[in-house]
Amino acid sequence: MERAIAPAPFPRLRLRDSAIDLVDLPWELPLDEWPSGELAFRYVPVGPSRHLVRFLVSNGVLYALKELPVVAAAREYAVLLHLENLRLPTVEAAGVAESPARGSAILVTRFLTHSLQYRRLMMRLPPTSGSYRERLLDAMAFLLVDLHRAGVFWGDCSLANTLFRRDGDRIQAYLVDAETSEVYPSLSDGQRAYDLDILVENVAFGLADLSAMQGWNEPPDDAIAAAERVRDRYARVWTLIHDEPVLHPGDRQGIRRRIRKLNELGYSVDLDLDPDASDGRVRLRMCITTRRFHAHELERRTRIRALEGQARLLLNDLAEYGAWLEWYEHSTLSEDDVADRWLREVYRPTLARIGAIVGPDRDLVQAYCDVLEEKWLLSERAGRDIGLAAAIAAYIADGAPAPERVSRAGERDDGSGRDDVEADGDSGPAGPADGGRVGMAPSAE
Repeated sequence: MERAIAPAPFPRLRLRDSAIDLVDLPWELPLDEWPSGELAFRYVPVGPSRHLVRFLVSNGVLYALKELPVVAAAREYAVLLHLENLRLPTVEAAGVAESPARGSAILVTRFLTHSLQYRRLMMRLPPTSGSYRERLLDAMAFLLVDLHRAGVFWGDCSLANTLFRRDGDRIQAYLVDAETSEVYPSLSDGQRAYDLDILVENVAFGLADLSAMQGWNEPPDDAIAAAERVRDRYARVWTLIHDEPVLHPGDRQGIRRRIRKLNELGYSVDLDLDPDASDGRVRLRMCITTRRFHAHELERRTRIRALEGQARLLLNDLAEYGAWLEWYEHSTLSEDDVADRWLREVYRPTLARIGAIVGPDRDLVQAYCDVLEEKWLLSERAGRDIGLAAAIAAYIADGAPAPERVSRAGERDDGSGRDDVEADGDSGPAGPADGGRVGMAPSAE
Protein backbone atom coordinates (compact mmCIF):
# COMPACT_ATOMS: atom_id res chain seq x y z
CA MET A 1 0.00 0.00 0.00
CA GLU A 2 1.45 3.33 -1.04
CA ARG A 3 1.77 5.99 1.62
CA ALA A 4 0.31 9.35 0.69
CA ILE A 5 2.92 12.07 0.48
CA ALA A 6 1.96 15.07 2.57
CA PRO A 7 2.08 18.34 0.67
CA ALA A 8 4.92 20.64 1.54
CA PRO A 9 3.90 23.28 4.10
CA PHE A 10 3.34 26.73 2.66
CA PRO A 11 6.08 29.16 3.74
CA ARG A 12 5.69 32.49 5.43
CA LEU A 13 5.35 34.78 2.42
CA ARG A 14 5.87 38.53 2.37
CA LEU A 15 5.27 40.36 -0.90
CA ARG A 16 5.32 44.09 -1.46
CA ASP A 17 2.44 45.73 -3.29
CA SER A 18 4.42 46.19 -6.51
CA ALA A 19 5.05 42.41 -6.68
CA ILE A 20 1.70 41.14 -5.46
CA ASP A 21 1.14 39.19 -8.70
CA LEU A 22 3.90 36.78 -7.59
CA VAL A 23 1.57 35.23 -5.01
CA ASP A 24 0.63 32.48 -7.50
CA LEU A 25 4.17 31.09 -7.71
CA PRO A 26 4.95 27.64 -6.19
CA TRP A 27 6.53 29.00 -3.00
CA GLU A 28 6.11 25.68 -1.19
CA LEU A 29 8.76 24.08 -3.44
CA PRO A 30 12.54 24.51 -3.36
CA LEU A 31 13.62 26.94 -6.08
CA ASP A 32 15.33 24.26 -8.17
CA GLU A 33 12.03 22.34 -8.39
CA TRP A 34 10.00 25.18 -9.81
CA PRO A 35 8.61 23.96 -13.18
CA SER A 36 10.49 25.59 -16.03
CA GLY A 37 7.86 24.54 -18.56
CA GLU A 38 5.13 26.48 -16.78
CA LEU A 39 7.03 29.57 -15.65
CA ALA A 40 8.73 32.29 -17.69
CA PHE A 41 12.32 31.79 -16.59
CA ARG A 42 14.91 33.83 -18.42
CA TYR A 43 18.65 33.44 -18.71
CA VAL A 44 20.62 36.37 -17.35
CA PRO A 45 24.43 36.15 -17.42
CA VAL A 46 25.84 36.64 -13.94
CA GLY A 47 29.01 35.64 -12.18
CA PRO A 48 29.43 32.76 -9.71
CA SER A 49 27.16 32.76 -6.66
CA ARG A 50 27.14 30.90 -3.35
CA HIS A 51 23.43 30.26 -3.82
CA LEU A 52 21.05 29.22 -6.56
CA VAL A 53 19.71 32.24 -8.45
CA ARG A 54 16.99 32.11 -11.11
CA PHE A 55 15.44 34.93 -13.10
CA LEU A 56 11.72 35.05 -13.78
CA VAL A 57 9.51 37.35 -15.84
CA SER A 58 6.08 38.20 -14.45
CA ASN A 59 3.76 40.78 -16.01
CA GLY A 60 6.67 42.13 -18.01
CA VAL A 61 8.90 42.62 -14.95
CA LEU A 62 12.14 40.68 -14.49
CA TYR A 63 12.78 39.37 -10.97
CA ALA A 64 15.82 37.70 -9.42
CA LEU A 65 15.03 34.84 -7.03
CA LYS A 66 17.76 33.63 -4.69
CA GLU A 67 17.49 30.66 -2.30
CA LEU A 68 19.52 30.94 0.89
CA PRO A 69 19.23 30.16 4.64
CA VAL A 70 16.24 31.64 6.44
CA VAL A 71 18.15 33.92 8.79
CA ALA A 72 20.38 35.28 6.00
CA ALA A 73 17.39 35.94 3.75
CA ALA A 74 15.47 37.78 6.47
CA ARG A 75 18.49 39.94 7.26
CA GLU A 76 19.16 40.76 3.61
CA TYR A 77 15.51 41.61 3.01
CA ALA A 78 15.53 44.01 5.98
CA VAL A 79 18.78 45.65 4.85
CA LEU A 80 17.48 46.17 1.31
CA LEU A 81 14.30 47.80 2.64
CA HIS A 82 16.42 50.05 4.87
CA LEU A 83 18.62 51.11 1.96
CA GLU A 84 15.60 51.78 -0.22
CA ASN A 85 14.01 53.96 2.47
CA LEU A 86 17.21 56.02 2.54
CA ARG A 87 17.08 56.28 -1.27
CA LEU A 88 20.50 54.69 -1.58
CA PRO A 89 21.50 52.97 -4.85
CA THR A 90 20.40 49.38 -4.47
CA VAL A 91 18.11 46.83 -6.06
CA GLU A 92 14.48 46.87 -4.97
CA ALA A 93 13.38 44.14 -2.57
CA ALA A 94 10.13 42.57 -3.79
CA GLY A 95 9.49 39.89 -1.17
CA VAL A 96 10.73 36.88 0.75
CA ALA A 97 9.33 33.39 1.37
CA GLU A 98 10.66 31.71 4.54
CA SER A 99 10.40 27.90 4.94
CA PRO A 100 11.72 27.00 8.43
CA ALA A 101 10.98 23.32 7.84
CA ARG A 102 13.53 23.28 5.01
CA GLY A 103 15.77 25.82 6.70
CA SER A 104 15.78 27.93 3.55
CA ALA A 105 14.10 30.97 2.09
CA ILE A 106 13.66 32.56 -1.33
CA LEU A 107 14.51 36.23 -1.57
CA VAL A 108 12.98 38.16 -4.48
CA THR A 109 14.39 41.38 -5.88
CA ARG A 110 13.35 43.39 -8.89
CA PHE A 111 16.07 43.33 -11.55
CA LEU A 112 17.54 46.78 -12.14
CA THR A 113 16.51 47.97 -15.60
CA HIS A 114 19.17 49.23 -18.02
CA SER A 115 21.90 47.78 -15.82
CA LEU A 116 24.93 45.61 -16.53
CA GLN A 117 27.19 43.35 -14.53
CA TYR A 118 30.78 44.58 -14.70
CA ARG A 119 31.98 41.74 -16.92
CA ARG A 120 29.49 42.52 -19.64
CA LEU A 121 30.18 46.24 -19.40
CA MET A 122 33.96 45.86 -19.69
CA MET A 123 33.77 43.12 -22.32
CA ARG A 124 31.87 45.46 -24.60
CA LEU A 125 34.67 48.00 -24.48
CA PRO A 126 38.11 47.75 -26.07
CA PRO A 127 40.95 46.80 -23.68
CA THR A 128 42.45 50.27 -24.14
CA SER A 129 39.37 51.95 -22.63
CA GLY A 130 41.12 52.86 -19.40
CA SER A 131 38.89 55.88 -18.82
CA TYR A 132 35.81 53.69 -18.69
CA ARG A 133 37.37 51.44 -16.07
CA GLU A 134 38.27 54.52 -14.05
CA ARG A 135 34.64 55.60 -14.14
CA LEU A 136 33.56 52.17 -12.96
CA LEU A 137 35.99 52.42 -10.04
CA ASP A 138 34.74 55.94 -9.30
CA ALA A 139 31.25 54.47 -9.04
CA MET A 140 32.44 51.83 -6.57
CA ALA A 141 34.06 54.50 -4.38
CA PHE A 142 30.94 56.69 -4.36
CA LEU A 143 28.72 53.72 -3.56
CA LEU A 144 30.79 52.77 -0.54
CA VAL A 145 30.89 56.39 0.66
CA ASP A 146 27.10 56.59 0.44
CA LEU A 147 26.65 53.32 2.32
CA HIS A 148 29.10 54.22 5.07
CA ARG A 149 27.50 57.63 5.56
CA ALA A 150 24.25 55.79 6.22
CA GLY A 151 25.86 53.43 8.74
CA VAL A 152 25.84 50.42 6.41
CA PHE A 153 28.73 47.95 6.63
CA TRP A 154 28.68 46.03 3.34
CA GLY A 155 31.00 43.20 4.31
CA ASP A 156 31.40 41.78 0.80
CA CYS A 157 31.83 44.76 -1.51
CA SER A 158 32.97 43.50 -4.88
CA LEU A 159 32.37 44.04 -8.58
CA ALA A 160 30.38 40.81 -8.70
CA ASN A 161 27.95 42.08 -6.04
CA THR A 162 27.34 45.32 -7.90
CA LEU A 163 25.29 46.33 -10.91
CA PHE A 164 26.18 49.33 -13.04
CA ARG A 165 24.12 51.79 -15.05
CA ARG A 166 25.45 54.34 -17.47
CA ASP A 167 24.61 57.74 -16.03
CA GLY A 168 25.25 60.46 -18.58
CA ASP A 169 29.02 60.48 -19.05
CA ARG A 170 29.53 58.61 -15.79
CA ILE A 171 28.64 55.23 -14.30
CA GLN A 172 26.35 54.63 -11.32
CA ALA A 173 26.92 51.61 -9.07
CA TYR A 174 24.13 49.77 -7.25
CA LEU A 175 24.42 47.28 -4.40
CA VAL A 176 22.94 43.92 -5.38
CA ASP A 177 23.97 41.44 -2.69
CA ALA A 178 23.42 42.57 0.92
CA GLU A 179 23.69 39.11 2.46
CA THR A 180 26.67 40.10 4.63
CA SER A 181 25.58 43.69 5.25
CA GLU A 182 24.83 45.15 8.67
CA VAL A 183 23.26 48.46 9.66
CA TYR A 184 24.55 50.57 12.55
CA PRO A 185 23.74 54.09 13.81
CA SER A 186 27.20 55.00 12.48
CA LEU A 187 30.40 53.23 11.49
CA SER A 188 33.72 53.51 13.27
CA ASP A 189 36.89 54.34 11.37
CA GLY A 190 37.96 50.73 11.88
CA GLN A 191 34.77 49.35 10.33
CA ARG A 192 35.12 51.65 7.34
CA ALA A 193 38.76 50.73 6.86
CA TYR A 194 37.96 47.01 7.04
CA ASP A 195 35.17 47.38 4.46
CA LEU A 196 37.60 49.27 2.21
CA ASP A 197 40.20 46.51 2.57
CA ILE A 198 37.59 43.98 1.44
CA LEU A 199 36.63 46.15 -1.53
CA VAL A 200 40.22 46.66 -2.69
CA GLU A 201 41.01 42.95 -2.48
CA ASN A 202 37.83 41.89 -4.26
CA VAL A 203 38.10 44.56 -6.97
CA ALA A 204 41.71 43.63 -7.68
CA PHE A 205 40.72 39.98 -8.03
CA GLY A 206 37.76 40.84 -10.27
CA LEU A 207 39.84 42.98 -12.61
CA ALA A 208 42.64 40.41 -12.81
CA ASP A 209 40.13 37.63 -13.47
CA LEU A 210 38.47 39.62 -16.26
CA SER A 211 41.83 40.46 -17.82
CA ALA A 212 42.85 36.80 -17.85
CA MET A 213 39.49 35.70 -19.25
CA GLN A 214 39.69 38.28 -22.04
CA GLY A 215 43.34 37.61 -22.82
CA TRP A 216 44.33 41.22 -22.20
CA ASN A 217 47.65 40.15 -20.62
CA GLU A 218 47.46 42.88 -18.00
CA PRO A 219 50.05 42.41 -15.22
CA PRO A 220 48.43 41.50 -11.86
CA ASP A 221 50.14 44.50 -10.28
CA ASP A 222 48.11 46.77 -12.59
CA ALA A 223 44.85 45.33 -11.28
CA ILE A 224 46.03 45.81 -7.70
CA ALA A 225 47.08 49.41 -8.41
CA ALA A 226 43.71 50.14 -10.02
CA ALA A 227 41.88 48.71 -7.01
CA GLU A 228 44.00 50.79 -4.64
CA ARG A 229 42.87 53.90 -6.50
CA VAL A 230 39.35 53.17 -5.26
CA ARG A 231 40.68 53.62 -1.73
CA ASP A 232 42.22 56.95 -2.74
CA ARG A 233 38.98 58.14 -4.34
CA TYR A 234 36.99 57.10 -1.29
CA ALA A 235 39.37 58.97 1.05
CA ARG A 236 39.20 62.18 -1.01
CA VAL A 237 35.41 62.23 -1.13
CA TRP A 238 35.03 61.26 2.53
CA THR A 239 37.42 64.02 3.61
CA LEU A 240 35.70 66.63 1.47
CA ILE A 241 32.30 65.71 2.93
CA HIS A 242 33.41 65.72 6.57
CA ASP A 243 35.97 68.53 6.55
CA GLU A 244 35.09 71.49 8.82
CA PRO A 245 37.48 74.30 7.86
CA VAL A 246 37.78 77.51 9.87
CA LEU A 247 37.35 80.51 7.57
CA HIS A 248 37.00 84.25 7.79
CA PRO A 249 33.30 85.16 7.47
CA GLY A 250 34.17 87.60 4.69
CA ASP A 251 35.70 84.83 2.58
CA ARG A 252 32.48 84.17 0.69
CA GLN A 253 34.40 82.93 -2.33
CA GLY A 254 36.09 80.23 -0.22
CA ILE A 255 32.72 79.15 1.14
CA ARG A 256 31.16 79.06 -2.33
CA ARG A 257 34.15 77.12 -3.69
CA ARG A 258 33.70 74.33 -1.14
CA ILE A 259 29.96 74.16 -1.75
CA ARG A 260 30.55 74.07 -5.52
CA LYS A 261 32.94 71.12 -5.18
CA LEU A 262 30.28 69.13 -3.36
CA ASN A 263 27.60 70.17 -5.85
CA GLU A 264 29.84 69.01 -8.70
CA LEU A 265 29.98 65.59 -7.04
CA GLY A 266 26.18 65.60 -6.90
CA TYR A 267 25.72 66.39 -3.21
CA SER A 268 23.18 68.89 -1.98
CA VAL A 269 24.37 70.98 0.95
CA ASP A 270 22.80 72.60 4.03
CA LEU A 271 25.14 75.30 5.31
CA ASP A 272 26.01 75.96 8.98
CA LEU A 273 28.45 78.76 9.84
CA ASP A 274 29.36 78.48 13.51
CA PRO A 275 31.31 81.46 15.00
CA ASP A 276 33.26 79.37 17.50
CA ALA A 277 36.74 80.81 16.92
CA SER A 278 38.08 83.51 19.25
CA ASP A 279 39.47 85.64 16.41
CA GLY A 280 36.08 86.15 14.78
CA ARG A 281 36.43 83.40 12.20
CA VAL A 282 33.70 80.81 11.63
CA ARG A 283 33.72 77.03 11.38
CA LEU A 284 32.12 75.83 8.17
CA ARG A 285 29.91 72.81 8.66
CA MET A 286 27.96 71.34 5.78
CA CYS A 287 25.12 68.86 6.19
CA ILE A 288 25.26 66.65 3.10
CA THR A 289 22.01 65.24 1.78
CA THR A 290 21.50 62.70 -1.00
CA ARG A 291 23.72 62.72 -4.10
CA ARG A 292 21.02 64.12 -6.40
CA PHE A 293 21.82 67.83 -6.61
CA HIS A 294 21.50 68.12 -10.40
CA ALA A 295 18.64 65.62 -10.57
CA HIS A 296 16.53 67.73 -8.20
CA GLU A 297 17.37 70.91 -10.12
CA LEU A 298 16.47 69.35 -13.47
CA GLU A 299 13.16 68.02 -12.14
CA ARG A 300 12.34 71.42 -10.62
CA ARG A 301 12.94 73.22 -13.90
CA THR A 302 11.65 70.71 -16.46
CA ARG A 303 9.87 67.90 -14.53
CA ILE A 304 12.25 65.43 -16.15
CA ARG A 305 13.33 62.65 -13.82
CA ALA A 306 16.88 61.49 -14.47
CA LEU A 307 19.92 60.02 -12.81
CA GLU A 308 22.41 62.48 -11.33
CA GLY A 309 24.98 62.30 -14.13
CA GLN A 310 22.29 62.48 -16.81
CA ALA A 311 20.75 65.51 -15.13
CA ARG A 312 24.10 67.32 -15.04
CA LEU A 313 24.48 66.90 -18.83
CA LEU A 314 20.88 67.93 -19.53
CA LEU A 315 21.21 71.05 -17.38
CA ASN A 316 24.37 72.00 -19.30
CA ASP A 317 22.49 71.50 -22.57
CA LEU A 318 19.60 73.59 -21.26
CA ALA A 319 21.95 76.40 -20.20
CA GLU A 320 23.77 76.32 -23.55
CA TYR A 321 20.49 76.57 -25.45
CA GLY A 322 19.31 79.42 -23.24
CA ALA A 323 22.49 81.39 -23.88
CA TRP A 324 22.14 80.84 -27.62
CA LEU A 325 18.48 81.97 -27.57
CA GLU A 326 19.34 85.20 -25.78
CA TRP A 327 22.17 85.92 -28.21
CA TYR A 328 20.13 85.06 -31.30
CA GLU A 329 16.99 86.95 -30.23
CA HIS A 330 18.80 89.83 -28.50
CA SER A 331 16.57 89.52 -25.46
CA THR A 332 16.66 88.29 -21.89
CA LEU A 333 14.54 85.23 -21.17
CA SER A 334 13.27 84.01 -17.82
CA GLU A 335 14.38 80.66 -16.46
CA ASP A 336 10.90 79.22 -17.07
CA ASP A 337 10.82 80.47 -20.67
CA VAL A 338 14.20 78.91 -21.43
CA ALA A 339 13.17 75.56 -19.93
CA ASP A 340 9.85 75.56 -21.81
CA ARG A 341 11.44 76.34 -25.17
CA TRP A 342 14.27 73.82 -24.67
CA LEU A 343 11.69 71.12 -23.95
CA ARG A 344 9.53 72.04 -26.97
CA GLU A 345 12.24 72.87 -29.49
CA VAL A 346 15.12 70.58 -28.56
CA TYR A 347 14.57 67.82 -26.03
CA ARG A 348 11.20 66.37 -27.05
CA PRO A 349 11.85 66.50 -30.82
CA THR A 350 15.17 64.72 -30.30
CA LEU A 351 13.55 61.99 -28.21
CA ALA A 352 10.88 61.56 -30.86
CA ARG A 353 13.51 61.11 -33.56
CA ILE A 354 15.75 58.64 -31.73
CA GLY A 355 13.00 56.80 -29.84
CA ALA A 356 12.11 54.49 -32.72
CA ILE A 357 15.78 53.66 -33.25
CA VAL A 358 16.82 52.80 -29.71
CA GLY A 359 13.65 50.77 -29.00
CA PRO A 360 11.45 50.40 -25.92
CA ASP A 361 14.02 48.52 -23.82
CA ARG A 362 16.52 51.40 -23.72
CA ASP A 363 16.77 54.37 -21.39
CA LEU A 364 15.71 57.29 -23.59
CA VAL A 365 17.23 59.89 -21.27
CA GLN A 366 20.58 58.12 -21.51
CA ALA A 367 20.18 57.89 -25.28
CA TYR A 368 19.76 61.68 -25.39
CA CYS A 369 22.95 62.01 -23.33
CA ASP A 370 24.67 59.73 -25.85
CA VAL A 371 23.63 62.12 -28.63
CA LEU A 372 25.13 65.01 -26.66
CA GLU A 373 28.37 63.07 -26.31
CA GLU A 374 28.34 62.26 -30.03
CA LYS A 375 27.98 65.99 -30.67
CA TRP A 376 30.92 66.73 -28.36
CA LEU A 377 33.17 64.13 -30.01
CA LEU A 378 32.41 65.20 -33.57
CA SER A 379 32.70 68.89 -32.71
CA GLU A 380 36.13 68.27 -31.17
CA ARG A 381 37.25 66.56 -34.37
CA ALA A 382 35.81 69.26 -36.61
CA GLY A 383 37.11 72.13 -34.50
CA ARG A 384 33.65 73.70 -34.44
CA ASP A 385 30.15 73.04 -33.15
CA ILE A 386 28.59 70.65 -35.68
CA GLY A 387 25.06 71.17 -34.34
CA LEU A 388 22.53 68.80 -32.83
CA ALA A 389 20.99 67.63 -36.12
CA ALA A 390 24.32 66.33 -37.42
CA ALA A 391 25.00 64.62 -34.11
CA ILE A 392 21.62 62.86 -34.21
CA ALA A 393 22.26 61.69 -37.77
CA ALA A 394 25.71 60.35 -36.84
CA TYR A 395 24.34 58.62 -33.74
CA ILE A 396 21.60 56.91 -35.74
CA ALA A 397 24.08 55.95 -38.47
CA ASP A 398 26.25 54.29 -35.81
CA GLY A 399 23.27 52.15 -34.78
CA ALA A 400 22.64 54.02 -31.50
CA PRO A 401 25.39 52.05 -29.69
CA ALA A 402 25.06 51.12 -26.01
CA PRO A 403 26.68 48.29 -24.01
CA GLU A 404 23.47 47.57 -22.09
CA ARG A 405 21.68 46.53 -25.27
CA VAL A 406 21.19 42.77 -24.96
CA SER A 407 21.34 40.73 -28.12
CA ARG A 408 18.44 38.30 -28.32
CA ALA A 409 20.80 35.78 -29.86
CA GLY A 410 22.87 35.97 -26.68
CA GLU A 411 19.97 35.05 -24.43
CA ARG A 412 19.25 31.49 -23.53
CA ASP A 413 17.48 29.42 -20.94
CA ASP A 414 18.25 25.76 -20.67
CA GLY A 415 15.10 25.22 -18.63
CA SER A 416 16.78 24.05 -15.46
CA GLY A 417 17.80 27.39 -14.05
CA ARG A 418 20.81 25.66 -12.48
CA ASP A 419 23.34 27.05 -14.91
CA ASP A 420 22.16 30.61 -14.36
CA VAL A 421 24.66 31.22 -11.59
CA GLU A 422 27.54 29.14 -12.84
CA ALA A 423 27.94 30.28 -16.44
CA ASP A 424 28.72 33.78 -17.55
CA GLY A 425 27.02 34.25 -20.89
CA ASP A 426 29.48 36.89 -22.02
CA SER A 427 31.86 34.69 -23.96
CA GLY A 428 33.46 37.60 -25.76
CA PRO A 429 33.16 41.23 -26.75
CA ALA A 430 29.80 42.23 -28.14
CA GLY A 431 30.23 45.94 -28.55
CA PRO A 432 29.14 48.10 -31.46
CA ALA A 433 30.96 47.96 -34.73
CA ASP A 434 32.80 51.21 -34.08
CA GLY A 435 35.07 49.49 -31.59
CA GLY A 436 33.17 50.06 -28.38
CA ARG A 437 32.21 53.72 -28.34
CA VAL A 438 29.24 53.90 -25.99
CA GLY A 439 28.53 57.56 -25.52
CA MET A 440 30.74 58.53 -22.58
CA ALA A 441 33.15 61.42 -22.50
CA PRO A 442 36.80 60.91 -21.58
CA SER A 443 37.51 60.70 -17.87
CA ALA A 444 37.87 64.02 -16.12
CA GLU A 445 39.68 62.62 -13.09
